Amino acid sequence: MNIIGFPRIGEKRELKKALESFWTKKMSENELLCVAKELRTLHWSYQKKCPFVVVNDFSLYDNMLDLSYALGAIPARFRNLKGLELYFAMARGNGENVACEMTKWFNTNYHFVVPELSKHDCYTVNAEKIINEYNEAKSLGYAPKISLIGLFTYIGLSKTSDNSSKKDIFPHLKKVYLELIKTLSTLEKGTIIEFHEPIFVKGENEFFPYIKEVYNEICTFGVKAIVTTYFEASNEATKILVETNIEGLGLDFLYGENNLTSLQLIANAGKKLYAGLIDGRNIWVANLDSKLSILDKISLIVPKDLIHIGTSCSLLHVPFSKDSEIKMDKEILSWLSFAKEKVRELELLESLFRNGIVDSNKEAYEFNKTINDGRKQSQKIHDTKVRERIANLVITERKESFQARIKTQRKELGYPDLATTTIGSFPQTPELRALRQKYKKGEIDTDTYENGIKEYITECIRFQEEIGLDVLVHGEPERNDMVEYFGEQMKGFVFSQNGWVQSYGSRCVKPPIIYGDTSRPESMTLKWSSFAQSLSKKIVKGMLTGPVTILNWSFVRDDLARKEVCKQLSLCIADEISDLQNGGIRIIQVDEAAFKEGYPLREENIKEYETWALECFKISSSVAKPQTQIHTHMCYSEFNDIIKTIEAMDADVISIETARSGNELLKIFKQVGYANEVGPGVYDIHSPRIPSVDEIYKQIKLLLEVLPKEQLWINPDCGLKTRKWEEVKPSLKNMIEAVKKIRSEG
Repeated sequence: MNIIGFPRIGEKRELKKALESFWTKKMSENELLCVAKELRTLHWSYQKKCPFVVVNDFSLYDNMLDLSYALGAIPARFRNLKGLELYFAMARGNGENVACEMTKWFNTNYHFVVPELSKHDCYTVNAEKIINEYNEAKSLGYAPKISLIGLFTYIGLSKTSDNSSKKDIFPHLKKVYLELIKTLSTLEKGTIIEFHEPIFVKGENEFFPYIKEVYNEICTFGVKAIVTTYFEASNEATKILVETNIEGLGLDFLYGENNLTSLQLIANAGKKLYAGLIDGRNIWVANLDSKLSILDKISLIVPKDLIHIGTSCSLLHVPFSKDSEIKMDKEILSWLSFAKEKVRELELLESLFRNGIVDSNKEAYEFNKTINDGRKQSQKIHDTKVRERIANLVITERKESFQARIKTQRKELGYPDLATTTIGSFPQTPELRALRQKYKKGEIDTDTYENGIKEYITECIRFQEEIGLDVLVHGEPERNDMVEYFGEQMKGFVFSQNGWVQSYGSRCVKPPIIYGDTSRPESMTLKWSSFAQSLSKKIVKGMLTGPVTILNWSFVRDDLARKEVCKQLSLCIADEISDLQNGGIRIIQVDEAAFKEGYPLREENIKEYETWALECFKISSSVAKPQTQIHTHMCYSEFNDIIKTIEAMDADVISIETARSGNELLKIFKQVGYANEVGPGVYDIHSPRIPSVDEIYKQIKLLLEVLPKEQLWINPDCGLKTRKWEEVKPSLKNMIEAVKKIRSEG
């Protein structure tokens, strides 16, 4: 059995709470490290039936950041710092120093800290964290397996901070990486290291010629090397890896079915196969008959004694356990499997594969079969009206061109060049969370709750008017999460109480679960948007989450194609846009923060996704009148490869996260002649630091080197819900002052 990684945030988000206490100086470094050690000990206990437990999958922030720290790949601006101060400064920024860039881990909702590499780097190995955790596991009587980001994935996901190329840096990075492996090889004879190389599933790149050389050199240190890929198939890399001296390969047979075509190569080479069959990305109970069918195919080619069954990827991407889910519908809950349950599924699948259906596993096997059969037949997942509406759906889009619409909008909305706004949310204060919690528990009545929400919205509107923002937002105090809030008001969704998943650092999300056909019984946002608009003569944006993002940030049913689920969601959002504009809301933002992360990793699969994702966004916005301005927002993304799709989305305004990357991400918009309006983020909201007027002024100047002022909106990188008011207020005031300064220059 092979677990690739385990959730590290804790069943009750213990790590999140400890980190935030440490950052606010309410907890000492020693206390933080004690919490981390307790979590590791607990998580290893769940893996005790595995031949080895995973070491170094745990992180105080991010595994890519851990590796940067271990290799001494430290940006120059942080080199005067040490220890955890250095570590967290790279992740969160400090003083005048901006944090390292963050972006999505392949096509998941997990963010990693992007390594910044330079030809001037002086790499130095620091293996203390890995060694300590390895020895911890040994002291508890476990056989450890080190989890480590592979060299090729590390450099492939990095960026250079000067004019050097990655190829220039590669020899130096390779040298220090091998030094790290040599250090780890001394832990004991035959140290097991699982190298995570998901970059290989994207196909060949400039570093492919070095794969054989690097992994053979790694093996000279006497380590037992497993090279693991996941999220899709990696046949090109497999052809090379079977010719190296590594012990085995880990392949994903759920999201990379084409890996089956590489089995003969693996068998011929006599390599161990770590077959990813228990889903590390979704939460449905495994269909063990289906898994055994795949194993039958595999074992026809690869000898059974060389096959090790495992998770498809790290369990980092699923919640910890469903043990504490006491409020969910019991039937739906029976269909779910979180990390702890997946470990038990793995144990059962292993037993069935090795021994067949015997007395010791018969009851568990039959229970699994009953659950899967019951789910297929359940009336809870089918809605005839929704299916009929989809069957009669004609894919539509806005009739008027952008050029025609923008003239109407500029005239009717009357906003200036370099119009200022925010992305939507304002700080979710402890008082606000407490208010929602009391209402949820029935401790306060509806009037008390709604009066509290109205007070918050009123304060938000007054503050925005006071500092001079051009287009306002209501602050979203009624929303717990940008997807969960909408899912709670739609049919076909269910929610966990404690299904938290780490997004980055201490930031956790609780993804909705789409179990059946979806529909929107009544308006979801009009009430609060109308109230906010009644408080100001300025325009207040309506705020919606787009269908593709709702899909990509949910755990999605696996009995219906994702594109069909997304079409159902798009009709819900179209209905909401119609209600808002008919209710007097003139600008509506349809956030597609997760549009890019849904992209398949292999180029040959991209077109199909783009086609239906684009169609779904257009279905949603097609009901907008010419004078209704549609905004959208996208989170950390490289836009070069999807710029044509962004154009085709035809949103009137797109806001994007760019603050950590200067104006680099914006340049592609100029290169393709993008005509619609753009709001590049001018400061990073993922850091607690407050940007100065001068800093934002310089950032806007950089933007103006790329696009004209008539085309630009000025806003923060993303929503402000995770920040504190004492950070938000001065930051936004400085943003407004910077815009005023630039406007005064003509």
